[in-house]
Amino acid sequence: MNNTTKNGTNQATAEKYDDYTYLHFTIAAVICLGFCLIGLVGNITIFWYLCFRIKTNKYTIYIINLSVADIIFLIFSALVLIMYINALMNPKPDFPGVESFMLFLEIFCDSAQYSGMFILTAISVERCLSVLFPLWYQYHRPQNVSSSLICAVLWLIGCSESLIENLVCTHKGFIMQTTECTAVHIMVFFLSIVICLPIMVISSLTLFIKVRRTFNKRYPTKLYIIILIAVVIFISSVVPFNFTGLLMYFKLLPSDIHVVALHLASMYSTVLNCTLDPYIYFVIGKQWKQKSSQSIQDALERAFRIENDENRDSRSTHTSNTSSQTHL
Repeated sequence: MNNTTKNGTNQATAEKYDDYTYLHFTIAAVICLGFCLIGLVGNITIFWYLCFRIKTNKYTIYIINLSVADIIFLIFSALVLIMYINALMNPKPDFPGVESFMLFLEIFCDSAQYSGMFILTAISVERCLSVLFPLWYQYHRPQNVSSSLICAVLWLIGCSESLIENLVCTHKGFIMQTTECTAVHIMVFFLSIVICLPIMVISSLTLFIKVRRTFNKRYPTKLYIIILIAVVIFISSVVPFNFTGLLMYFKLLPSDIHVVALHLASMYSTVLNCTLDPYIYFVIGKQWKQKSSQSIQDALERAFRIENDENRDSRSTHTSNTSSQTHL
């Protein structure tokens, strides 16, 4: 997808050079590059605190892996944006090995994007199960299936999907719309929109209902809100990202300028998703009514403090069920 956009960028600068369209694209790419840097600072901070300063649990392991995926995506997205800026500003932007370098960037960008999608799907499903079936989740969930193992499998799937997409569907195959390329794009669309998206939507609705019911009695667990907001933001980014790929592949856009513009818009959505995540954790964990100074560590500990509440809810549910059976 990025190779096609690169060629479209060069043609777009030639088509509308007099109208300074290239300048608008350059400014947009520079701003997006700035968001990448802001996101890197936030995700590296979250990764440091969750790994070395805060006690880990099964959910923070997911968040750590999600932060790693965001860091990788933002780094390589920043490199892609630099390539775009160079193509827009330089009359002869190509250099020896540019296609191999772009393929290298694409593989890492897509690997991080797909792995992050699968990890976010897994954490939303796991939290949803703990809400719907607390007793089963507490006592019958396979203990040998750790969050680290699940994340490793999801990383493997995400990286495999990226390699298949970029190595099977080459730049030449993308232009010619070969059978292999069509099959790859259908596979990517199916995994993202047909499988992961409905699962995240159903999980989000379940968590939203839980938050609404809990809010009337007491403030809901912060992790509910974090997962809910993260999933909503991700859905708003993954949908345009995947539909943009289909529009570009089937050549449904009227001109190369529309290709570049739509691709930059999809990059904005995915970059903003990765940038906002770490700041969401801090904002949700921060106690706004407390006037004393609060550290990042305190906010994150409150944001991911779920084990005691979860165990307490499960025990209370189990106790109430036992007492009712005794009365009967």
